[in-house]
This record gives sequence, structure tokens and C-alpha cells, in this order.
Amino acid sequence: MKHLLFFCGHAGSGKTTLAKRLIEPLMRATGAPFCLLDKDTLYGAYSSAAIGALTGNPNDRDSPLYLQHLRDPEYRSLIDTAAENLALGVSVMVVAPLSREVREGRLFDRAWLKVDDDVSIRVVWTHVSEDVARERIVARGDSNDAYKLANWAAYRQRLFVPDESVAKTLLMFDTTAPSQHDYDTLLERLIAP
Repeated sequence: MKHLLFFCGHAGSGKTTLAKRLIEPLMRATGAPFCLLDKDTLYGAYSSAAIGALTGNPNDRDSPLYLQHLRDPEYRSLIDTAAENLALGVSVMVVAPLSREVREGRLFDRAWLKVDDDVSIRVVWTHVSEDVARERIVARGDSNDAYKLANWAAYRQRLFVPDESVAKTLLMFDTTAPSQHDYDTLLERLIAP
């Protein structure tokens, strides 16, 4: 069985930290290799260069221009890269906000994902309070967060909180202060048949 695991959530919610913490235990538990695909690692420099060429500000990656013209191609390429790895027999952990795709149910649409029935799909939604997320964003000092911090009121209006019906399809995980038991439980749920 191949695994396609999504670690989704808003900036500062702990999705990258959680995925990196779990990759080694996942490989041990499954006995299979995993590839970690983090959207910011794969496309961050490119997106900054592209949006910088268009607006003069390489940190404009939450602007309406970015959201309208660059976001979807980035995400499509991320999903296609995951599908290529899965076709080669390598399980994949995808780290990206993917809030629109979660809201629309695309992360369980095998045709949209381009994956076969032999792939187990799990979606983790990482979350923390808005205050904790903002503190983390400020503390990490990433220039890619400059736009959202400068326009926090507009940014926070876009934040998606899964309602009860959507949350039932996700593995909800609060990263504020998880215990080892919380990590172990999530690991079990990620690899359960």
C-alpha cells in the first residue's frame, strides 16, 4: 500500500514541523520510503521571483495578483509531483495550506489527484489559535510572510476553518502543545488500513 498524506493548515499552524517529526516514524512503521514535498521548498524561490518581477515585491505571495495567477499552477504542480512519486512506488507527504482544496473535497478526488486505488489518502489539518499562529509567523521571520503580516486584517478574513462536516473527513491536529501520545495516535491513524 502506498500512502499519500497531506499536512494542511494555515501559516504558523505547524504543518511542516509536524510532517518532519513524523516522516521517520512513518518510514519505520510502514517499512517503505516516503518523499516529503513542501510547497514552500519546491516553489518558494520561483514564486518570489515571479511575483517580484510582476509587482516589484518578491514577498507579495499573499496578494490578490499571486492568488489569482500563480497559486493554482503551484498547487497543481505540487499534486502532479506527488502523483509521479506514487506511480514510482514512493509514498508521499505533501505540506501546503491547501485550504481551498480541503474545502472543495479535492484531496479525496482520485481523478483530480491522478492516483490509483492502491493509494491510501489521509489529510491532516493542523490548527492553533490565531494568536499562536501570528506569534509563530513573527518569530520565524520569513520574508514570505511579510504581506500577510502587513495586511493581517485582510489575511485573517481568508482563513478557512473546517466546519463539522468537513472536519469529519480530516485528521484534525492541534499543534499548540501536543503530547507524545497525540503524535503516536496520529501516526496510527495515518497508516491504518
